[in-house]
Amino acid sequence: MSYGSTFAAWRDATPAWPDYTRHAFVQGLGDGTLPRDAFLHYLKQDYVFLIHFSRAWALAVTKADTVGEMRLAAGTLNGLINKEIALHIKTCAQAGIDEATLFATQERQANLAYTRYVLDAGHAGDLLDLLAALAPCVMGYGDIGHHLAATKTAGTYGAWIASYASDEYQQICQDVGGLIDAAVARRLGDDPTASPRWPALQARFAMATRLEVGFWDMGLDP
Repeated sequence: MSYGSTFAAWRDATPAWPDYTRHAFVQGLGDGTLPRDAFLHYLKQDYVFLIHFSRAWALAVTKADTVGEMRLAAGTLNGLINKEIALHIKTCAQAGIDEATLFATQERQANLAYTRYVLDAGHAGDLLDLLAALAPCVMGYGDIGHHLAATKTAGTYGAWIASYASDEYQQICQDVGGLIDAAVARRLGDDPTASPRWPALQARFAMATRLEVGFWDMGLDP
C-alpha cells in the first residue's frame, strides 16, 4: 500500500518492516492458528497501548503549526478513541472481559517501552519527531489489514482483519501519510532527504518499528 512518499522512504530504509508486518502473530491471525488466549492477551495490552497512543496524538495537536495539521491529528485521535478502542472493548466483552478489567491491565515491559518511547519523542522533539514515532503503528496496521484481507485462509479473526482493511481505516492511513508529507515539506523543504534532520527521523521510525516487532513477540507469550 502507498501512504505517502515520506512513509515509503522511511519504510524502505527499515529492514525490520517485514518482521513487523509479516510477523508470526500476524500470520496466525490470517490462518486462524493464533491461540485465542494469545489474541485476548494482545487485545488487553493493546487497549492500554491505545490509551497512551491517543495521548500521543493529542500531543500532536499541540505540536502542530497549522489548523490543517491540528484537524488531521484530531481526526486520527477520534478514530483511535471511538473506533479502535471501541472494537477492543466489544471483542473482549464477548469473551467476558469488561472495560474495567481492561483498564486495570498491567502493562508488559514491551508495551511500556513502546508507548513511552513515542510519548518521549513528542515531548522532547517537534511534530516531525512525534510523527516518525507514530507512523509505524498507523501505517503498519493498514498494511497488515490490507494484506490479510487478501490472503487470509480462516475467518477466526475476520472482524479484527476487516476493521483494519476497511475503507475507513485505509483512509486514515492516507490522511496520516498526507499529514506527514506536508509536515515534512513545511519544515524541511522540497528535498527533505538532504536535511541534517532526516537520518534522525529515519532512526525514530526504525526504532518504533522494532518496538512493534517486540509488541507482537509479547503477544505470542501470554
